[in-house]
Amino acid sequence: MLEIAIIGAGPYGLSIAAHLRTQGIPFRIFGRLMDSWQSHMPKGMLLKSDGFASNIYDPGSNFTLEEFCKNRGIEYGNTGIPVRLDTFTAYGMAFKDRMVPQLEDKLVVDLRILPKGFQLTLDDGETIEARRVILAVGITNFQHVPANLSHLGPGFVTHSYWHQDLEPFRGRSVAVLGGGASATDLAGLLRDVGADVQLVARQRELKFHGKPQLGKPRSLWQRIPSPQSGLGPGWRSRFCANSPATFRLLPERLRLEIVRTHLGPSGGWFAKEKVVGRVPLLLGYSTESADIKSGKVRLYLRGQDGAPCEIRADHVIAATGYKVEMERLPFLSAEIRSRLKTAGGSPVLSSTFESSIPGLYFVGLAAANSFGPVMRFAFGAGFAAERLQKAMAKSVSWGRAFGTAPQVVPAKNEETGTF
Repeated sequence: MLEIAIIGAGPYGLSIAAHLRTQGIPFRIFGRLMDSWQSHMPKGMLLKSDGFASNIYDPGSNFTLEEFCKNRGIEYGNTGIPVRLDTFTAYGMAFKDRMVPQLEDKLVVDLRILPKGFQLTLDDGETIEARRVILAVGITNFQHVPANLSHLGPGFVTHSYWHQDLEPFRGRSVAVLGGGASATDLAGLLRDVGADVQLVARQRELKFHGKPQLGKPRSLWQRIPSPQSGLGPGWRSRFCANSPATFRLLPERLRLEIVRTHLGPSGGWFAKEKVVGRVPLLLGYSTESADIKSGKVRLYLRGQDGAPCEIRADHVIAATGYKVEMERLPFLSAEIRSRLKTAGGSPVLSSTFESSIPGLYFVGLAAANSFGPVMRFAFGAGFAAERLQKAMAKSVSWGRAFGTAPQVVPAKNEETGTF
């Protein structure tokens, strides 16, 4: 029986695998490398996270984004220089080659409980048994399209997750719904490729991060009331970024409220000039209903003042975020879904990311209701990987003591030849 199976090959899956491999803890990892980043984010996008907060993590931080950019001659800054999407995906590929060479480009199509572990079925037909399974599936399957739009079908309405190449929208009218980073990024990039785009948002005013001052360190009086963190400036962001273990101890109702409201819709500072003054904005409007007329989508909107509004477009892109629900993970067996204890749709997790089903762990977005907003960002992968490494090492050592787990062999460093 396999000791540990990791499902997912984004920043969380790769970080956890790198930590386990360094400690010689046996595992297999399955998934398409950086799939959400490579295939489901628009070309030309810039990351909202600062450079220092966009690492994939190995023990000792020996291969950071900064190191990668230095080796490739790519402009980099801890802050002030946006990270390009293609830079981040190339970094993920290089990290995999260096730290997780055993990644298997296979998908798990079925996961079910066994008396002493789990059974995984892969898309190539292979069946595996594992004592522990770590789900690092990121945003995959959690796209949220408002119910009053979903009946129109993918020919007219799609989620932002499905648009990597925007060229097919050249010359077409597109309505983008949402006021966050995905919406503003898409609107600006659609305008760049020649689409007739307009952006519709519920808030009366779009929010953008403030532009950092390059070469000008923040003064003490700026840092005290608004300290920097991996989630941006401010004491609440600093707490959420640096203390996820403490966040988990907060009352459930408070945790869910913070996750829902903190770091609300806002674009990167660099997106403002691509949208404001370039893209028509309908702010303060909510979508009440929609239908199809003469091959176009008709959106019926309602302003916050009660005024109705109707717009038409060839296509609508819902940049309306992600909603975690276990029913959206099609490979989970009905037994797993029924036995999982959840809060706000997400699994309730222990201090080691273990769910109510022993041996089944969740990280990333699915862990946000337990460990806070940091789990929605790559920055949270460092904490998750370190915490899981310690938990897995303890479990494997326990198994070895009782003869139920294989011997641990330290991973060999392919560059130095040492263990």
